[in-house]
Amino acid sequence: MDDPILSDISGMSFESALAELEQIVERLETGKVDLEGSIAIYERGEALKKHCEGLLRDAEVRIEKITLRPDGAAAGTEPLDVK
Repeated sequence: MDDPILSDISGMSFESALAELEQIVERLETGKVDLEGSIAIYERGEALKKHCEGLLRDAEVRIEKITLRPDGAAAGTEPLDVK
């Protein structure tokens, strides 16, 4: 991305991106940001939201559920079906 407002998002952790998104929402809710500033942080918030959604999708793919034998002992793992 060439836009400096959006360029550093791709390397952010989920927790960092979510924390910044929460700060943006708080700033927008207070109404203390001028119109141009509101537009800029809203655009960054949208990018942060998309980044968080992508990280969550990636995590869902990696999660496996533990399968159990009839006696309750772990038998192995299988992909998690999130449908």
